[in-house]
Amino acid sequence: MSAIGSQLLETPERRALRQAVGDLGRRYGSTYYLAKARAGEPADELWAEAGKAGYLGVNLPAEYGGGGGGITDLAIVLEELGTAGCPLLLLIVSPAICGTVIARYGTEEQKQRWLPGLADGSRRMAFGITEPDAGSNAHRISTVARRDGEDWLLTGRKVFVSGIDHCDAVLFVARTEDARTGRLKPCLFVVPRETPGFEFRPIPMELVAPEKQFQVFLDDVRLPADALVGDEDAGLLQLFAGLNPERVLTAAFSLGLARQALGKAVEYAKTRTVWSTPIGAHQGLAHPLAQCAVEIELARLMTQKAGLLCDAGEDLAAGEAANMAKYAAGEAAARTVDQAVQTLGGNGLTQEYGLGALLAATRVGRVAPVSREMVLNFVAQHTLGLPKSY
Repeated sequence: MSAIGSQLLETPERRALRQAVGDLGRRYGSTYYLAKARAGEPADELWAEAGKAGYLGVNLPAEYGGGGGGITDLAIVLEELGTAGCPLLLLIVSPAICGTVIARYGTEEQKQRWLPGLADGSRRMAFGITEPDAGSNAHRISTVARRDGEDWLLTGRKVFVSGIDHCDAVLFVARTEDARTGRLKPCLFVVPRETPGFEFRPIPMELVAPEKQFQVFLDDVRLPADALVGDEDAGLLQLFAGLNPERVLTAAFSLGLARQALGKAVEYAKTRTVWSTPIGAHQGLAHPLAQCAVEIELARLMTQKAGLLCDAGEDLAAGEAANMAKYAAGEAAARTVDQAVQTLGGNGLTQEYGLGALLAATRVGRVAPVSREMVLNFVAQHTLGLPKSY
């Protein structure tokens, strides 16, 4: 399903990008994606073709092989691939978070080393922030980096790190001690996957996706000085440069799932006939599907707003909009997939239609990268000015 109205608000170039990416995604489709996921294999063929076409790096600077666009453009790529049945989760991580942070704060050597490969898909980078005991509280991260001569030693544990087994490196969030205050502050380090002391183990998941989830153990991982990305004293500023794009892309991920499910449900409701009448003629099914269409379109508009604010460098306003977009898209996707399954009845849980796999996938947009409850806490405090509740 597509919503013409919101697309007409986009530039002709972005409408052309939507069409081209959608065409690519439909050539692969959900059959390819789910087969890869159930076989425990990455969607390498699609990833490579999307990279060769320039879609993976559309948000990265042109001087490093990217498209020179922004997060708004990359969100289009993920949304359209998801709508076509191929929601590539690693798009949120590799070009959106890691690519944005390195492009914005990396040294020239780091940009030269990583950005061209992230842009063309020949290199991939995961992102490690979540910890077993910290949850959504970035201030309680216990992974610590300490100096040892010119090197860094990184020690800690991470969970729910996506796709490490097919990535070249991970951008880890750790904490270093401020020499002036003694307090710990967040910093970012690029850690190649094969670095000694870096161990990762898969987490068994019910999620049907080509990207596996991992827990990570870092035991005095020795890193050179240039593993640090950005200024050691910048703290949360650099971290949030990656988290706003993460929320926008998570919204796009959810929107793709929602549009995919709605398209299947509408087609089924048009063609499935009971007592000589298409089931879509009954308001008991038509109205819930129409409500889903409304909620998807509203979430898409907020996602567009959040992307535009990110690209304009309005970090504070982008944070508010990105959280709202992520929330709205996650709720719309959960409602839409549930209604799609209900529309198809027993067929909604068959592998033929692929909707059952989306039931678990829609939870991603509700619980990650930040839970819907924490988004509501953010809106209550920062938008409404209510007292902090946590």
